[in-house]
Amino acid sequence: MLRSLVGSEMCIRDRNRLIAQVVSSLTMGLRFNGCLNGSLDELEPNLVPYPRFKFMISSQSPIFPASKKTDLEELSNLVSSTLEAYKPANIMVKCDSTKGSYITTTLNYIGDLIPKHTGPTVLALKYSGLIKFVDWYPTGFKCGITYEPPLVIPGGDIGQVPRAVSMISNSTSIDEVFIRNNAKFDIMYKKRAFLHWFVNEGLEEGEFLEARNNLAELHAEYEEALINTDTLEETVKA
Repeated sequence: MLRSLVGSEMCIRDRNRLIAQVVSSLTMGLRFNGCLNGSLDELEPNLVPYPRFKFMISSQSPIFPASKKTDLEELSNLVSSTLEAYKPANIMVKCDSTKGSYITTTLNYIGDLIPKHTGPTVLALKYSGLIKFVDWYPTGFKCGITYEPPLVIPGGDIGQVPRAVSMISNSTSIDEVFIRNNAKFDIMYKKRAFLHWFVNEGLEEGEFLEARNNLAELHAEYEEALINTDTLEETVKA
């Protein structure tokens, strides 16, 4: 998503503006009128099935450079915009969302829409093959509509569109991030690299191992979430 905006030159300003755009869209239902809007108090219970499963993936579609001439009518197509939001290249976390399973997902549609527009879109998404739910919670969709058109930063790199969709999901694919960070930590900790800086500030060496074990346990919990309930029942009976 970011590369489509600014090519290979990705400065901090570009990253911050893109993050601000997505976060603003995810919370528009709190600030503007709409249909099926929910507060953050409602969002959390729908997205977090277990206390430790609180790490989300998110995206927004469509996003395109302001300098690029684009057919706005084509960009307003809800089905294509929704499918784009779930493609791994557009997820704002470095993980392959197609390799994991979704637990829950929330879609916030922004613009001049009514609820009957979202039904066929969700149906198309279910049969697209882009999204697969864990079998113990197969109906994890929640949709909201905000009537306010998408907002952009004046003079920014992101182009204005009449409609958009923002997505925030709880997916087991986030486990890739923990695996990657664990591997990097193990390499550095084996060499005790930079450890003295933290010890001099008052941390004990055992706290590093405790944090590492905590991430290992979280990885195991995400692995367990992927186990089909049928397989789990057979294991328990055995």
